[in-house]
Amino acid sequence: MKLNQSERLEDLQVGGLKIIQDGEKYCFTSDSAILANCVSAKKSDRCLEIGCGNGVISILVAHKCNPKEIVAFEVQPSAALLADRNVELNNLKDKIKIVQSPIQDFKNYVKHESFDVVFSNPPYMKTNEKSLVGENSSRAISRHEILLSLKELIFCAAKLLKFGGKFCFVHRPERLSEIFSELKLNNLEPKKLLFVSPSESKAPTIVLIEARKGAKSGLEVLPTLIANDKDGSYIYTIKKLLGGENG
Repeated sequence: MKLNQSERLEDLQVGGLKIIQDGEKYCFTSDSAILANCVSAKKSDRCLEIGCGNGVISILVAHKCNPKEIVAFEVQPSAALLADRNVELNNLKDKIKIVQSPIQDFKNYVKHESFDVVFSNPPYMKTNEKSLVGENSSRAISRHEILLSLKELIFCAAKLLKFGGKFCFVHRPERLSEIFSELKLNNLEPKKLLFVSPSESKAPTIVLIEARKGAKSGLEVLPTLIANDKDGSYIYTIKKLLGGENG
């Protein structure tokens, strides 16, 4: 597949999967690998990703879980196009469908309460002018709640899930109080928490939350994951978390 000038092809070192990254856009990090590893789905499940970026999480989930279908929404046209190319590159067109649209408009593409699993690596940061200084628009949209707020994310996930369905996403620990409040408002019960820390001496910087629609209360806090990703290499983390396969 021909690459554009700003693009590079990287080996995910998992099942022979490869990914095209655009250096001028937002590139995925180890958060994506952690989320992909923690998403569980059965072969009969229909899954949906909110904000797929270049498609890496859906591609990893398709490889690991082999669900019936993954519908991946992406609001940015250039990212959606790149995600579709990555799906084609990995021969997953029969498994993953990329939809270029705001998730808030999901009713134009899919039925509500029709998915078993929803997952997302959403924007973490609230929007303010100071936080956006120096960022290009693509990266800003990926990192900041410009086009998708936490409230909208959780509302849409709840509407898309069947009763008993799972919502799995990553976010910042400092926003847990807000996250729990919004989950409860939308009949999503937090069931699992996994904190991720860059080292044993540092506080967690990421939290993974799994919630179930209509579930009874009861929260399991898993042992903190120490990433030990000293050079910032998400490939190392993918190999570690997904079994170190070589395709």
